[in-house]
Amino acid sequence: MGGSDARALSRSLLDLCRMRKLTIATAESCTGGLVAGALTDIPGSSDVIDRGFVTYSNDAKRAMLGVEAGTLTNFGAVSKETATAMAVGALERAGVDLAVAITGIAGPGGATPGKPVGLVHFAAAARDGRIIHREQRFGAIGRSAVRARSVVEALRMLMELARGPQVQAKPQRAAAGRLRPRVTRTPRRHAVKRRPPRSPR
Repeated sequence: MGGSDARALSRSLLDLCRMRKLTIATAESCTGGLVAGALTDIPGSSDVIDRGFVTYSNDAKRAMLGVEAGTLTNFGAVSKETATAMAVGALERAGVDLAVAITGIAGPGGATPGKPVGLVHFAAAARDGRIIHREQRFGAIGRSAVRARSVVEALRMLMELARGPQVQAKPQRAAAGRLRPRVTRTPRRHAVKRRPPRSPR
């Protein structure tokens, strides 16, 4: 997956958001603004893209996105909790409809026990309350490759939220049938006596 994938996804996402009148903000750590760059590389993106936060340090995550110090201390910068806080912070501070956040270890250094090179956490948040998180372990495929694949993943998550919530399935017929009022039959007051057949004459 390379630049052509990111460009095609960016164009499709912008078209969808334009049609649905949605705005976007990004919050990036290991990608250093590449998601915002991919989107703003498309002409006419200004009617969808509001801003991008590049929060490479923990101080920046706290100051610009409101990530709690306890979140960073307890879970680390590369975690589901931090990615989610970054996405929600970008959504709230920019006042947009959709936001995506990326935090990871692009390499070649920076790995810690349990958090290898190529580990990236993604979170995307929508104004209607939907939040999705994904963890990817790309492996030691090279710094540029980790960053490029992270851009594509982030764009896919934004596309998922931009399409809207899943439509709930219709109730089954059996369940629907139970909702119908029961028709009661009125009992007959008098039984009708049948006459015996007449014998032939």
